[in-house]
Amino acid sequence: MRLISCLAMILALMLCGPLAAQTGSAQGQDQSAVDPRFGPTDIDAWLDGFVPLAITQANIAGAVIVVVDRGGIVFQQGYGLSDIAAAKPVSATDTLFRPGSISKLFTWTAVMQQVERGHLDLDADINTYLDFEIPPYQDQPITLRQIMTHTPGFEEALRYLFTADLMPLETYIKQSLPARVFAPGSTPAYSNYGSALAGYIVERVSSMPFNDYVDANILGPLDMTNATFAQPLPAALADQMARGYQDARSPPRDFEIISAAPAGALSASGQDMGKFMIAHLNAGRGLLRPATARMMHDYRAPGIDGLNRMALGFVEKWVNGHRGIGHGGDTQGFHSDLTLFPDAGIGLYISLNSGGTAGESFAIRQLLLEGFADRYLPEVAPIDLVPGVDAETARAHLDLVAGSYVSSRGSFTNFLSLAGFLGQTPVGKTADGKLSFPMLDSIGIGPFDWVEVEPFIWQDRYSSQTIAAEVIDGQVVRLSTDIFSPVTVLTPAPASQNAATLLPLLVVALLTILLQAVLWPTRLLVRRKFGAALALDGGHLAAYRLTGLFSWVVLIAIIGWVVFAIAVSADVTLLGGGLDWLINALRIVLPLAAIGLVLASAAHLILSFNKGRAWLSHLGRILLLLSALLILWIVFSFNLYGLGLQF
Repeated sequence: MRLISCLAMILALMLCGPLAAQTGSAQGQDQSAVDPRFGPTDIDAWLDGFVPLAITQANIAGAVIVVVDRGGIVFQQGYGLSDIAAAKPVSATDTLFRPGSISKLFTWTAVMQQVERGHLDLDADINTYLDFEIPPYQDQPITLRQIMTHTPGFEEALRYLFTADLMPLETYIKQSLPARVFAPGSTPAYSNYGSALAGYIVERVSSMPFNDYVDANILGPLDMTNATFAQPLPAALADQMARGYQDARSPPRDFEIISAAPAGALSASGQDMGKFMIAHLNAGRGLLRPATARMMHDYRAPGIDGLNRMALGFVEKWVNGHRGIGHGGDTQGFHSDLTLFPDAGIGLYISLNSGGTAGESFAIRQLLLEGFADRYLPEVAPIDLVPGVDAETARAHLDLVAGSYVSSRGSFTNFLSLAGFLGQTPVGKTADGKLSFPMLDSIGIGPFDWVEVEPFIWQDRYSSQTIAAEVIDGQVVRLSTDIFSPVTVLTPAPASQNAATLLPLLVVALLTILLQAVLWPTRLLVRRKFGAALALDGGHLAAYRLTGLFSWVVLIAIIGWVVFAIAVSADVTLLGGGLDWLINALRIVLPLAAIGLVLASAAHLILSFNKGRAWLSHLGRILLLLSALLILWIVFSFNLYGLGLQF
């Protein structure tokens, strides 16, 4: 990790002047659940020892943190800079951040308001409320309850999620309908499209544009004057917007346009986010009837035993025996988390305007939540992590869960399914026989020491994290972790698409094709230099030349996909049409080149055999044919062909 001097950052912050800090009532929480230290003075001292150093080390420009109880805002403060070039400090009261998917909590609140008014039924077919039809899947419709728990069965929809120009919500909904790949209600699979669809339904039943509805029914009643779903920002708020960065050493990003607006378009100050939290801690006061708020907060959707579940729109987070509910949110430039602890009547919000080095914004948010809970929410009943199975059974269980897993949140019917293949999650065991889950290790919240406390439920000795698997008839059906389980599960990768097996073979195949591509012109130059003739003629000569030609075309097409991935990672709005020409070209060229290479290398091999040479002399040709077949398998297994642009 590259570090900026902590002293330099502290000096810079001092030169910028004192940052905004506001305090409020510390009354209203369940005093039996909250540590007596809870209050503005202790929170300020604790965060001052954690946040400045953390964001400096992670190369994050700035942050805002808000702590509330039922009585009001207990603590709010900005840290670092909202605009590096202008040396502008973050203000908790005025600076706007983009809380990303935390916007969904506003959308779900709007849905429940319409449920209260009798305009919506959580368990009705959503086609009842739409002006177009979503086809059934396995003869089952989708309900709003399933959308609010991320179980409508949609695959990921990325094409118009971020766009250079705002697309009307109705246009987005009708042009971006993703394929359904799971039976509704069966599989958590996070869906931005589903959340936007819920916002569109609110728009239709209320006869108001979604932004106007939120202004009139949520932001206005809570006096959230520094908050809006409008894109681009109204002139009155534009100067208050923080700049978003990849990290503090990178140039600022432009204001992000999110066409799936109900899923993530909110811009808001920390103080205004505090007002929203206070309303929900007070059973929806100002927004919902208490019974409706409790319905949202208390619901627990089906899921894997031992792991967090979805409430109605809120994500469950158990920490120290206390049930938290909230949501995280990430755009390209902002990274946020909101957590309420209804039993204690307190809540925590953090937003960062940079991803940081190696994406460490996630680790900071997780460590902040766990540190907050450890300090102010003592464990209800401390757990002594005693193994719940004997050593032999534990080893057998580890052998059973070890393997490669595919995330339920992803693409399955289009070319982006390749990303799911390349990003499969390995699960294994360490040298000393403990569970190994590298995905959690990579996000910087470890180290972990997993103990199997119950059959197929592992808990970490050093945190509140849990991993659990659902096993049916001796086979792992799905697996997940507390962090992701409400919205994402992992399923075993089929043998035909298992990255642990295919990726090493793919590397060998690409090296083989590269060698063939390089040797083809090299041999020609050598023959010309020494005046040697190629001992091939007719169809055999043509087959040989075509293997070289198609090897080059395959490699160029693969390089094209790499260029596409790099371009999209730098600017995701390119998925909205800017690279359609490249996508279509690659999905035509690569399959044709792969088919051509298979046919040419097969012909070259067969004609070589006809000359009666020994098997050993044909190994290179055999390896080239197998490599071409593997590329062709990848092309058709992961949908790298066709002309459709629904993804």
